[in-house]
Amino acid sequence: MSLSYHYMQLPREVIVGKGTLSRLPEVVSRLGLKGKALVLSDSVCYDVAGKTVMELLAKTGLTVDSFLVKSMTVDDLITVEEQLKRQKPHVLFGVGGGTIIDAAKVSSASQNIPFISVPTTVSHDGIASPLASVKGSEKPYSVLAQAPLAIVADTEIIIKAPWRFVISGCGDVISKFTAVKDWRLAHQEKGEYYGGYAASLALMSAKLVTENAELIVYRQDEGLRVLLEALISCGVAMSIAGSSRPCSGSEHLFSHALDHVNHHHALHGEQCGVGAILTSFLHGSNWQKIKSTLKQLGAPITAKELGVKDVDVVKALQVAAQIRPERYTILHKLNLGYDACETVARATGIID
Repeated sequence: MSLSYHYMQLPREVIVGKGTLSRLPEVVSRLGLKGKALVLSDSVCYDVAGKTVMELLAKTGLTVDSFLVKSMTVDDLITVEEQLKRQKPHVLFGVGGGTIIDAAKVSSASQNIPFISVPTTVSHDGIASPLASVKGSEKPYSVLAQAPLAIVADTEIIIKAPWRFVISGCGDVISKFTAVKDWRLAHQEKGEYYGGYAASLALMSAKLVTENAELIVYRQDEGLRVLLEALISCGVAMSIAGSSRPCSGSEHLFSHALDHVNHHHALHGEQCGVGAILTSFLHGSNWQKIKSTLKQLGAPITAKELGVKDVDVVKALQVAAQIRPERYTILHKLNLGYDACETVARATGIID
């Protein structure tokens, strides 16, 4: 008789708020980290926070070095992993936006060392999730890597980033409404595993961002903390589920498809927000609420605002299911043709 089990990997420490970067030494102490540390960042994020992280870590007794990357392609990732093999650090700190955090989680997982997430932006839920997306890889969607050992998110640093990143993060969280619907649909019609707790955690995050949209719009610290905690909760939901299912459904497939159709795309979370409007309509749920919340936040709600052509949106919606044929969603169930996709895009006001 085989033993059935479910593996969950969760962060041990999460600190969110003003000035939390200064608490990095105590996090290092509590986690018992010793030896060599490598700070992975890019030139911009290094100036914003990476240099301070280096100074703080040096005070803990760790031997600290840094490595800067320009972008996050497959070739860049290979370079980072080669650097880890040479330096042999005991812990990796990812200081930056989504691409830097993703690079840290993938490379650290490949070298079997822990990593700590120090986000400088909040454009999507990758700051806390065990999944990562690498540009130029065979898979245009996220792959399983590892969750961060700890997360230190300083709102004083994050608020300095372009506000568009915050709005993108909101779009990514709000899109969980449709992701959970797709997950439930796959469970009901295909017998796929469905975790009620993970689903509830993702939905709660989407509801909290929706309910606190006004705080976020007025750039209140409280609103930014709500978003950060929601993004972290989404990452935890994926860790509990053991996959991206509670946070990534048909709306994410639409975003990935749009990347292929038009390379001059918007931010991931912005595209997922528009995708959630379209796929919520297909689910027969309250797509108007999603659209009005995104509009209130100042997020894109039309093809024009995304910076793409109407035809790009229609094509992306049509081919989205092909991105992951094995991940059953409302798009796989309905299998819409071009004309039907165009009708949906017009009905929701995404295209004229």
